[in-house]
Amino acid sequence: MLTILVLWRVLCIFVSLDISLEASTCFQTISENPQKVFIEKIFVGNDSIVFASGETSGTEKLIESKIILGRRNNNISFQLSEPGEGHFSFMLENFDKGWTRWQKSGVKDYTNLPAGKYLFHARYMEPGMPVIMLVPIEFKVVPAWYSSFTAISFYILLFCLAAWAVYEQMKYRFARTQYMLEQIINARTEELIIEKEKSESLLANVLPKSTADELMAKGKATKAKYNFVTVLFSDIQGFTKIAEETNPEVLIDELDKFFFYFDSVVEKYGIEKIKTIGDAYMCAGGIPEKNRANPIEVILAALEMQEYMEKLKSSSEFEGMKLWDIRIGIHTGTVVAGVVGQKKLSYDIWGDTVNTASRMESSGEPGKINISGTTYEFVKDFFICKYRGKMPVKYKGEIDMYFVEGIREELRDENNRPNRKFITKMKKLRLSDIEEYILKYFDDEAPPNLYFHNSSHARNVCNQVDLLATAEQIDDENYIPLKLAAIFLYTGYISDYNKPMEAAISLIEEVLPKYSLLNEDIESTKKLIMNSYNEDTETLADFILHDAKYDWLGRVDYIKLIDKLFREESEYGKVISREEWIQNQRKILVEHEFLTATARLLRSVTVEEQVSLLQDFGKELK
Repeated sequence: MLTILVLWRVLCIFVSLDISLEASTCFQTISENPQKVFIEKIFVGNDSIVFASGETSGTEKLIESKIILGRRNNNISFQLSEPGEGHFSFMLENFDKGWTRWQKSGVKDYTNLPAGKYLFHARYMEPGMPVIMLVPIEFKVVPAWYSSFTAISFYILLFCLAAWAVYEQMKYRFARTQYMLEQIINARTEELIIEKEKSESLLANVLPKSTADELMAKGKATKAKYNFVTVLFSDIQGFTKIAEETNPEVLIDELDKFFFYFDSVVEKYGIEKIKTIGDAYMCAGGIPEKNRANPIEVILAALEMQEYMEKLKSSSEFEGMKLWDIRIGIHTGTVVAGVVGQKKLSYDIWGDTVNTASRMESSGEPGKINISGTTYEFVKDFFICKYRGKMPVKYKGEIDMYFVEGIREELRDENNRPNRKFITKMKKLRLSDIEEYILKYFDDEAPPNLYFHNSSHARNVCNQVDLLATAEQIDDENYIPLKLAAIFLYTGYISDYNKPMEAAISLIEEVLPKYSLLNEDIESTKKLIMNSYNEDTETLADFILHDAKYDWLGRVDYIKLIDKLFREESEYGKVISREEWIQNQRKILVEHEFLTATARLLRSVTVEEQVSLLQDFGKELK
């Protein structure tokens, strides 16, 4: 805007100059002109005389002047002397198409001349005399200030500035509108995300996470059969009588307090709450994620529920309130689990195991945890169980039953909680679940060209670790990270063949926390894997993992395995030269040594025999 004002001021100054008239062009008459024909006067406008000759005879003097007419003073008249009875003819170049007719008068007027340069010609003729041509007179009419070059340049500049201003304004409005729309979209998206999270959270409180995810993704959840599930039933002894004698609001508040605590306990042990019916509470371990330790976890949860109710009973006696006794029944077996209902969804389980668990509860005693003989076989190494004998069960005949009296003495601490030895035994049970999960991960996710580092080879390494760990008598504390390292050792080849160690460690950090393993176990597992890839051996666990990893070098099927390794590394661009690759493999064979006595003892084929087979293999490749 400042630029526009400056330009406007300059233009005004320019216009204020008197450009309508300025003396200076050249006109002259003929020097030898006895008739004295010359231009006497030149008028601009109505009365402005820009030229008046005082010469009436003799040779004309050369007169120089420059005539510039403004747009307002664009009328000009020429008055010639009239020496005799001759006639005049005129022509204005760039205006007249030709000479005018001969006329007696020596005056010629031009009005409203457009802007431009002009050349005025005049001639004079008398009878019997030659035509006299006067020297042409040049003048110009400047355009109006608003159509001058400066003004036009100003208009162009002004137009450009206006266009730029309009563009910037439109751009600003567009950006502002876009920003407002984005804010609205972001706000709506945030609202949708919040509502989605609320829905997912609500659904997750009703259904298991995997089932809820499947329901949201597919619109329905499939029912599944689980072969190893532990079901817990509990109810309050004499609840009907208590309900008759207790204020309903107080009764509901007490039940809500019980069940809230039970919910926190089952969540702590990864047990799935199924439902509550009146005073009955039902949950199950081993669904929807398979878990071999689920009988132990369910009994641990039952012990905490029992301890909580005993504390409440003691406080109730002290305060003179009604006594609350709980019976708990547990059974392990096969169930079918799934979602029922279309509008009001619920996750439920069915099968003979559910009925038997219910019978365990009804056949129990207040304040006791009653388990079946089947469950006892899975937990007898962890808990003290008192045999009740064969007890009659409706529709089932007689079933072995046991009362759980607590954790075994050697497996509990001073607070009757599981000690480190108990936890270690539990972690050993979870190893089978982790191994099964990883082998399935290999089968589902591994590329088809992993001919060597596949699930079969991973399983062989795990089996060899078990064999060597037993023979070398490694303790349970070190066995757990060793077995985990064997399970995850080759998983990195699935997602990143060039950086398998980093990929394996990343998968460990993602998977192991789901199995309630301690951070020290995760860190020890990662350290073993890093040592294995870097060929560092510091501990007995490193020795065992090293020997299990290279066990194939001493096996009778070495050539089959080396062929798979060659094909795999060829497809992943690791083989530059066949001869060089064969030489590297020969070097590995010759320089490798098994680090444990058991591995050396188990070697089936000598180094020399394997080298000979490798050379024959190299010849076949050529």
